[in-house]
Amino acid sequence: MVVERVTVENGSAHLQLVPALGGGIAELDVRTASGDWVPVLRPWHGRLEDGPFELGCNVLVPFSNRISGGGFEHDSEFHRVPANLAGEPFPIHGDGFQRHWHLLAHNGETVELGCDGEIGPFRYRAWQLFTLRDDRLVVELRVQNLSQQALPFGIGFHPWFPRNEGTRLKFRATEFWLEDGNHLPAGRRSICEVPDRNFGDGRALPEHWINNAFGGWAREAIISQEAGAASVKITVSDTLGYALVYSPGSKADFFCFEPVSHPVDAHNLVGRPGLRVLERHEELTASMTLNWDERYGTR
Repeated sequence: MVVERVTVENGSAHLQLVPALGGGIAELDVRTASGDWVPVLRPWHGRLEDGPFELGCNVLVPFSNRISGGGFEHDSEFHRVPANLAGEPFPIHGDGFQRHWHLLAHNGETVELGCDGEIGPFRYRAWQLFTLRDDRLVVELRVQNLSQQALPFGIGFHPWFPRNEGTRLKFRATEFWLEDGNHLPAGRRSICEVPDRNFGDGRALPEHWINNAFGGWAREAIISQEAGAASVKITVSDTLGYALVYSPGSKADFFCFEPVSHPVDAHNLVGRPGLRVLERHEELTASMTLNWDERYGTR
């Protein structure tokens, strides 16, 4: 099967999008000072049948991560949200990553994609705007509530980065969310109480499983890479007040650093941290900038 790909490039960077797989990023490669091309994100292998989570980056809309209990209550009404991914007992990451997005505009180094989605009570329209520059990629995400009632929406990005022996992650946060056996929240702690999960001064990823949310982060992170992958600085809009770090372990050749608007299962947490109740036709926006610069590789 021939897969539609939308390509944007300049002399310093190459971006490829796959509208049919959730409007995700298949490739983001950049040229080093020595003239070599290296990936910023994990490159896609090109097999459509393996699904969107083999891409380099997915979009998360109209919520991020899992919703437990079959749904959530809002305005004294229980809203069911069905599981949407094989092998997952809970709905996960909305359904924007599963939708076919449409090419709305392609002008030079800028591409706009759009889609309409529906999962559980959520009816929405979403847009992604990609702007490629010599030293950065800016991705803007916007979602509009098309449901008949006000609902709590979330938003986010799910990049997959290369992981090697020299990969280091640096970002500051104030709190760390524990997870239970179902990958749902099991309480939270001050980052000072979990020093092995404090990335404030930069450190290697854990040898074993990590899949946790961090709150109170500075909305800026640096990923330092060895040769073969590009080091990158991630900055995000104020909307994305949480970050998730996921890696199955040191044998994996990837890890995820996911800037999102809310922690896992926020729809069922007290106070619904990070979620935004949108009235019909109201919108929620977010942005993520990936800035590659070889100096970020400095330990």
